Amino acid sequence: MALALKFLVITIAILALASSLSTASDPSPLQDFCVAVNDSKATVFVNGKICKDPKLVTADDFFRPGLNKPGNTSNQLGSAVTAVNVNNLPGLNTLGISLARIDFARRGLNPPHTHPRGTEVLVVLKGRLYVGFVLSNPGPNMKNKLLTKILNPGDVFVFPQGLIHFQLNVGKTNAIAFAGLSSQNPGVITIANAVFGSDPPINDDVLSKAFQVDKKMVDHLQDQFWWDNN
Repeated sequence: MALALKFLVITIAILALASSLSTASDPSPLQDFCVAVNDSKATVFVNGKICKDPKLVTADDFFRPGLNKPGNTSNQLGSAVTAVNVNNLPGLNTLGISLARIDFARRGLNPPHTHPRGTEVLVVLKGRLYVGFVLSNPGPNMKNKLLTKILNPGDVFVFPQGLIHFQLNVGKTNAIAFAGLSSQNPGVITIANAVFGSDPPINDDVLSKAFQVDKKMVDHLQDQFWWDNN
């Protein structure tokens, strides 16, 4: 009886570990590929995209040109992200990866944001970037730790899944970086836009108390982000 109970406990522990590992990234594919069908009227909903008939798949389903062209950095942040994910490259469906090109003007910023469904690995091709991420909430009487690094061409840096991170061009020229992500659709939450530009807006009392700022400042920030998003 004791041996059977011990075996049951071990089995449950192994299953729990396997379950936690299986949810750490996109599901593993069960076939060679599953090219996404771009059908907004589909009546079947799955965690991902519906598969295209393999007999109709072509090389173009796995191809997307254009990453040799710089993004338009003529904006307030001075940066542009050109994403390559399952929404514009159907062949990525079920493969658990995606890509992005990030262009920076001088002093350009890719602002604090998170990818809720993917870890990011960044490599600098040109320029000099100040990058970093913030750890999740620590224990009592501790602060969220910030890890930062200055990156030069050829340097690589990893941003763990779900953690707030950023990149700032601190060089004298424009900068270019490429990022690989561990999801076909990692998602992105730009912290300032999400908090101060939600629809409908988060209650001012909530924001002013959370950020310990004057209510007039909260109103100003909301007006700014509403303006930027319209």
